[in-house]
Amino acid sequence: MVTIIASTNRPNSSTLKLAQYYQKKLREKGLDTNLLSLMDLPANIIATDLYGKRSAEFQVIQNVITNTDKFLFVIPEYNGSFPGVLKIFMDACDFPGSFYDKKAALVGLSSGKYGNIRGIEHFNGVCGYVHLNVMPLRIHIANIRQELDANGDLYLPDTVKFTNEQIDKFVKY
Repeated sequence: MVTIIASTNRPNSSTLKLAQYYQKKLREKGLDTNLLSLMDLPANIIATDLYGKRSAEFQVIQNVITNTDKFLFVIPEYNGSFPGVLKIFMDACDFPGSFYDKKAALVGLSSGKYGNIRGIEHFNGVCGYVHLNVMPLRIHIANIRQELDANGDLYLPDTVKFTNEQIDKFVKY
């Protein structure tokens, strides 16, 4: 099973739009995916799902994570790194079984000009610790608001070219 994670809990985010774009493109390649938006995390996750505790709401999410073989993380830049809610999510998941020896691809995005290069590198360190094998081709999409059209599709030729390359490699990974 493949799960795409929209790695922010911000409403109406470009992250979710980009995750939906990737889901559509993977479907066109014949790959069914789940889409997990971190907006769907329990509102009180810090009180209910850390340090060995587990709520019924998060157990549903944990079951998806446990049954996932490959992840695609779509990660926005927050203060030069990745969102804190993504780290909370990772901490809430069972360790080591949630991610150990599974595969992942990383997509960074930002409203600025660097496409979350630092945040993807920071998150790559977390992936290494939990033994999540990251595909070498990482995509960084800068100026995301200018990259998506009214339908939520990428349309600039270079971005489409590089994301298509990543998608093709992810399918084979």
